[in-house]
Amino acid sequence: MADSLATLAPTPGGLDDALVRSLDRMGVGVLIKDVATSRYQYVSEAARALWPGACDLQGALDADIFDAVQAVALRAADQQALAVPGGFAAEHRIERQGERRDYTVWRQALRSAEGTPTCLLSCWQDVTDQRKREAQLQAALEQLEQQQRANEELRREMQDNQVRDNVSGLYHRAHFEEQLRREADLSSREQREFAIVAVVVDGMDEIRQTYGADSCERVVEALGRLLRANTRAMDSPCRLGGDRFVVLLSGVGLATAHARMEQLRKQCAQHIVAYNGQQIPFTVSMGVASFPHTAGSVEELMRSADRAMAQSRERGGNHLTLASIQFVPTA
Repeated sequence: MADSLATLAPTPGGLDDALVRSLDRMGVGVLIKDVATSRYQYVSEAARALWPGACDLQGALDADIFDAVQAVALRAADQQALAVPGGFAAEHRIERQGERRDYTVWRQALRSAEGTPTCLLSCWQDVTDQRKREAQLQAALEQLEQQQRANEELRREMQDNQVRDNVSGLYHRAHFEEQLRREADLSSREQREFAIVAVVVDGMDEIRQTYGADSCERVVEALGRLLRANTRAMDSPCRLGGDRFVVLLSGVGLATAHARMEQLRKQCAQHIVAYNGQQIPFTVSMGVASFPHTAGSVEELMRSADRAMAQSRERGGNHLTLASIQFVPTA
């Protein structure tokens, strides 16, 4: 049996012993298989080291070295390489002595002068440790990404806690007042309307007495969800405290604000809050004012909305009232 490449048909690239020794130093095993017999004619030192404890590879068949499933997979890869003039790259996972190892393999047909394949060259490299390092690196990167997402979520949560009420999820008064000043400045510059809606939960004291103190928080939670669902990102729904709420509707006139808040009023009247096996109904009273039609300043706008809301309560609650439009006499 040949033990040197010099006795074999030369490869198209001029493969020789010096090149094989270089591949050996890089841990790349070189094998040459006779096409006619499917037996290995040449096995480099690095190739022998790939499967410690295996039988003598030189002169062996794949079935002598590997189990039946692995031998069939190797045979299929050989056939594909013989059919591809430019060579064929594949990956194999082979189990030896209870351990699975990963290999990358390049196969190239060695042909006679007539162009007939006589031998099959294969270069094997064990990439198991490399794949493990890559998997560990990927796991570390995923863990880092998860930690970054968690930190970002915590940052947003802390930010929200600074500007939002814990129970209702709505903005605090300070944030609302800042947005109100900005909206008033924008309205004055661009000559556009915006609306303010004052909201109060009807009969909160009766709810507390009938269903218990914690029931009021459940009602506030429900109203907060409805307010968020009925407002846009540029709007500012706020809890002033207790049963009092206010909503800034950006760029919205009195008629549009009335239509949207009337829809909200109906949703509240139809909503049932489940608490301790009980069903708690609730309604709201609202007053809608707009800038600059019902008030010429931010302070008067808030008072105008509150007066309209008070009128809704005087009518028995579950009502929406529009603030009166100012008529400024012409000179």
